[in-house]
Amino acid sequence: MDINTDAIDEVVLALLYLNLCGENRAWRSFDWDALNRLHERGLIGDPVNRAKSVWLTEEGLGEAERLFTKYFVRPGG
Repeated sequence: MDINTDAIDEVVLALLYLNLCGENRAWRSFDWDALNRLHERGLIGDPVNRAKSVWLTEEGLGEAERLFTKYFVRPGG
């Protein structure tokens, strides 16, 4: 099976937006490979740390909001 990791990364970033808490942080309970790819793209901080959350960069926050709207907000809503 040829998995579309770009689509997975988009949805993971959108779901990180859903889980945002103070200071642009979100729980990191997602696939490690996806989190590492998002980190390599500069959208989140390094997921390999002692914290159970990751922080979204300014670019990552904007992209996460855009993707959240794309995938999870009904038109006109």
